[in-house]
Amino acid sequence: MSSKPTVLLLRNDYPQKAVDLLRTRCNVEMCKSSKKDGRIIAEDVLECVQGKFSIFCHNSRILINEQVLKAAGPSLKVIGTMSVGYDHIDLTSMKKYGVRLGNTPGILTESVAEIAVGLIIATTRRFSEANRELKTGGWKEWIPGRMCGRSIKGSVVGILGCGRIGTSIAEKLVNFKVSQLLYTSRNEKPDVKALGGQLVTVDELMERSDFVVVAAALNDETKFIVNRERIATMKSNAILVNISRGQLIDQDALVEALKEKRIRGAGLDVMTPEPLPLDHPLIGLDNVLLLPHIGTSTLELEEEMAVMTAQNILAVLDGCPMPNEVVF
Repeated sequence: MSSKPTVLLLRNDYPQKAVDLLRTRCNVEMCKSSKKDGRIIAEDVLECVQGKFSIFCHNSRILINEQVLKAAGPSLKVIGTMSVGYDHIDLTSMKKYGVRLGNTPGILTESVAEIAVGLIIATTRRFSEANRELKTGGWKEWIPGRMCGRSIKGSVVGILGCGRIGTSIAEKLVNFKVSQLLYTSRNEKPDVKALGGQLVTVDELMERSDFVVVAAALNDETKFIVNRERIATMKSNAILVNISRGQLIDQDALVEALKEKRIRGAGLDVMTPEPLPLDHPLIGLDNVLLLPHIGTSTLELEEEMAVMTAQNILAVLDGCPMPNEVVF
């Protein structure tokens, strides 16, 4: 029997480069599915996790909670998540059982910022509606005012949560010659200030912005930070973009505002739940553009994130600092 520690993968299609890296030092085992379609569910993880050194996971509906940690036993030393967010992991239980956590921040900044800018352009210029008209024969001739969107130039842009991703979004958007750049953060950001950015409160940002980009991390303080009351204060021509986590927004209140045309539109790469049910009211609205959480979906970035996850796991095996450890 091999003396190598075993890493449990929660998918069988993580980038091969990361799997090969793990195999240089560890046994790698795919979590077995009890479902005909091969989908992994929580019960499968409980069945397979005992005796494992690590779990290689991603931000999914499978929760790494006390039940999982207890089932794994004392051999479990590290969780490597192929994501920046870790709201699928119970940090209180991780601390209780002495299990460490590695994630993948930093490297995905540019890809997610690109999606934010893309959503702003596509939503304000009504790409989805225009494309549908072209494909269904609605485009017959030029008519004044038809399919007119609004330019980013001269607008007020607000970035709610200005960390690495928010800063990168700001750097890109100033090139569109916006009139004002607002942002929220715990502290003033010198890089954003140098771009002309103004640090404001969440309430002020929501009230003044033509485009609101939600880029905050999800935690107890920020959950539903874009609540019903704040949505009610938005400009009637405002567009709301979210590239962070669905639970940052009161989605029911957003649906109502979009239906009643109290705001102009929304562009969402994240929502609640994910995947969004096909009968969800957001699906049928013309003034919302929805993407299936593809902010990090580039081939290069997925491989880089997977390799970093493997490196985090191997660092714990070697007794070295992880490249990116979540401290809790």
